[in-house]
Amino acid sequence: MIIFVGRSNVGKSTLIFRLTGKKVKRGKRPGVTRKPVEVVWRNRRVIDMPGFGFMSGLPRQVQERIKDEIVHFIEDNADKIDLAVLVVDGKAAPEIIERWEKRGEIPVDVEFFQFLRELEIPTIVAVNKIDRVKNVQRVIHYLAQKFGVPLDEVPETFVPISAKFGKNIEELKRLIEKKLRS
Repeated sequence: MIIFVGRSNVGKSTLIFRLTGKKVKRGKRPGVTRKPVEVVWRNRRVIDMPGFGFMSGLPRQVQERIKDEIVHFIEDNADKIDLAVLVVDGKAAPEIIERWEKRGEIPVDVEFFQFLRELEIPTIVAVNKIDRVKNVQRVIHYLAQKFGVPLDEVPETFVPISAKFGKNIEELKRLIEKKLRS
């Protein structure tokens, strides 16, 4: 099983469509995916997880319940998860991380990456929306530093993509296949 996780509105559903050619419900506003959605790709279950964080029009307690459900789903299925793809918005992530750190909090993307590592789930970080980023390598190195990924592991962990425009999807597919073989 491959899971796609990340904040709301980072492009998880669009990315799954680009990778698999299978449509999953997606929308312009955050919070469209509220329950795990499954498609089959190359004889594997691919799970589009709800986004965590802000969800347009949903009360805070519903947002928290969905986040808890995501965590429980991953914990309950950790032994069946072959790979996680953590999708982050390459343009927004650095600013969001800095905002959380200024409040003295661990940024949720960083916390989620560490959570997947603690469960020993191989993880790829798909840095999406690179079409809106001026210096992609700077953003990737910044994220690697914040996520605690050594520079020599960056090429095996981070892939800059644009799900909307299909950029670097083949590179992501190759890394997914490589991680699934090891």
